[in-house]
Amino acid sequence: MKKQNENFDVSKPIDFVVIWVDGNDKEWQKEKAKYDGSTVTTANSEVRYRDWDNLQYWFRAVETYAPWVNKVHFVTWGHIPSWLNTECPKLNIVNHKDYIPEEYLPTFSSHTIELNIHRIKGLAEQFVYFNDDIFLNAPVTPEDFFKNGKPVDTAALDCIYFGKDSAGFFHAADITIINTYFKKKEVVKKDFKKWFNFKNGYRNMIKTAMLYNWPWFPGIFNQHVSSNFLKSTFNEVWEKEFDTLNSTCLNRFRKSGDVNQWVMKYWQLASGNFEPRSYKFSQCYHIKHKNFRHVCSDIREKRHSIICMNDTSKTVDFEDKKQKLIEVLEEALPKKSSFEK
Repeated sequence: MKKQNENFDVSKPIDFVVIWVDGNDKEWQKEKAKYDGSTVTTANSEVRYRDWDNLQYWFRAVETYAPWVNKVHFVTWGHIPSWLNTECPKLNIVNHKDYIPEEYLPTFSSHTIELNIHRIKGLAEQFVYFNDDIFLNAPVTPEDFFKNGKPVDTAALDCIYFGKDSAGFFHAADITIINTYFKKKEVVKKDFKKWFNFKNGYRNMIKTAMLYNWPWFPGIFNQHVSSNFLKSTFNEVWEKEFDTLNSTCLNRFRKSGDVNQWVMKYWQLASGNFEPRSYKFSQCYHIKHKNFRHVCSDIREKRHSIICMNDTSKTVDFEDKKQKLIEVLEEALPKKSSFEK
């Protein structure tokens, strides 16, 4: 088991932030239906609102694998799981209206929820952002997320993929901002040892080398896992690009021209405000029929410290997979956490 570095600065705490939507909540469905023209029976049909009923294991993983975390900020529309211990001293329950400016509410866009998380009262300067399908999967230390006061990350150039149901349009909007403020060749040259670092992996370094001659950023590698942020990064980007971020947040639902929280990640990379971390630390699984067994085996074998179990429109036999995943998580994390009643 990894041991926490004795030099870890306790005066610089690390918080976790996780957002959750209970798509089965009838009141939430009614609220959503007011704005998107759906009915209550169809309001929960979208994949991204489907509940895998495994959130308690997310909290168990935090307590088991990262007992050093300062605070967990649980962001929700207002619904609270019946099993959640609201008196847990490390837990801060955050309603959308507690931190999102009133003019953006109600919102059903993850972009608005994410772009404003720096406004959460009491949030530490250093924090790790999770979606509810991104789990700790093995023991981790503070240095796996922040070193020398900087976020750790994998840096590599990439190309944007535009495909049906892809996030390419959001990625493009984020990269537009990065290209406005940074010159790619200067960025990579200044932090050459970070962009051409063995921790990034050979394939990523080859892609960076092949794309280096372009005068602009064609895209930046994104693993679709948790993100390590400085609250000050959000403040800086909001100050410089208020109109763009404000326009995104005024959309109640996600739209193709939106930016999202990746712009904060890319800003940190382009600024050189990061330390390299192995790309092997995390793994995203887009759950489909053929790769579901890899998800389960990773949980059992702890091959990666963080995994994303991303539900997709290609996920078949949902109820069967949900039950099997719960069984695997129960096997790995059988002990209740202090976040549970």
